[in-house]
Amino acid sequence: MSITRTLGEFIIEHQNHFPHASGDLSSLLGSIKLAAKIVNREINKAGLVDITGSVGAENVQGEEQQKLDLYANDKFKAALEARGQVCGIASEEEDEAVSFNKELNKNAKYVVLMDPLDGSSNIDVNVSVGTIFSIYHRVSPIGSAPTAEDFLQPGHKQVAAGYIIYGSSTMLVYTTGKGVHGFTYDPSIGVFCLSHEKMMIPATGSIYSINEGNYIRFPTGIKKYIKYCQEDAPEDNRPYTSRYIGSLVADYHRNLLKGGVYLYPSTQRHPDGKLRLLYECNPIAFLMEQSGGKATDGYQRILDIKPTELHQRVPFVVGSTIMVEKVESFLQQYPD
Repeated sequence: MSITRTLGEFIIEHQNHFPHASGDLSSLLGSIKLAAKIVNREINKAGLVDITGSVGAENVQGEEQQKLDLYANDKFKAALEARGQVCGIASEEEDEAVSFNKELNKNAKYVVLMDPLDGSSNIDVNVSVGTIFSIYHRVSPIGSAPTAEDFLQPGHKQVAAGYIIYGSSTMLVYTTGKGVHGFTYDPSIGVFCLSHEKMMIPATGSIYSINEGNYIRFPTGIKKYIKYCQEDAPEDNRPYTSRYIGSLVADYHRNLLKGGVYLYPSTQRHPDGKLRLLYECNPIAFLMEQSGGKATDGYQRILDIKPTELHQRVPFVVGSTIMVEKVESFLQQYPD
């Protein structure tokens, strides 16, 4: 039986790729790995214990919180605070940024932004869900409490980003700006093993991922692109295949491996889109660019957008470069 490298071994081997390497980033990723194992264990219990369903409250975006949303948020927050590499976090499930006040954390170099459990409403129907994380160097003075400016940095300032997908197998995929690497969890020995090194998305594909139930509310350019996918795409790929799970991590992961485009455009009801720039779009865009693809809001590069608030939303188009550019061309041709 061949022996592969574990996530821990791989991170240590590649520390020299990171210009500020001192072991802190490796330890931080180790904290994320630990929390992922704990959340994975609870997700695998879904249906056996009372951990699915709503808690009867809403988050700051007005969305109903699921029990596992709060569980995952608490576990990742605790793991990130414990080792002292993070001075604070921002989360989709927190109204405001959270400052870690231990002396150890005040001297930390990093802040983390996260969606602790993307697609959590799918848990009770056994559909893949995920965790998305984004890591930045703080810009406030070390030794002080983190400030809003630490969290409101454009995506191109990320030093690392990644996601964990909890599905038929559990995978952790991450980048530090030197390619995208995937690790599959082996529950028999409790480690993440390297399974997908230097992941690259095909330049084009035949999958488009969008919630077509909102079709009537889409901009004209998006409607025209959907028609193109169904009727006018290149003959060897026509018609494109529509695949939409409703869990960003799952839809993105499939398209990364097979080639495709994911769209969550503006709608009449949500003119700024629905996905969060800081917790979802920036980390996914960083990963996509590192794997050879493209991510935009339909008009500009996601990683160049300067955030103005923690829970800011933006339209999102991400995937194979040729397909994303085709979406952009339709939006330019049919401005609403």
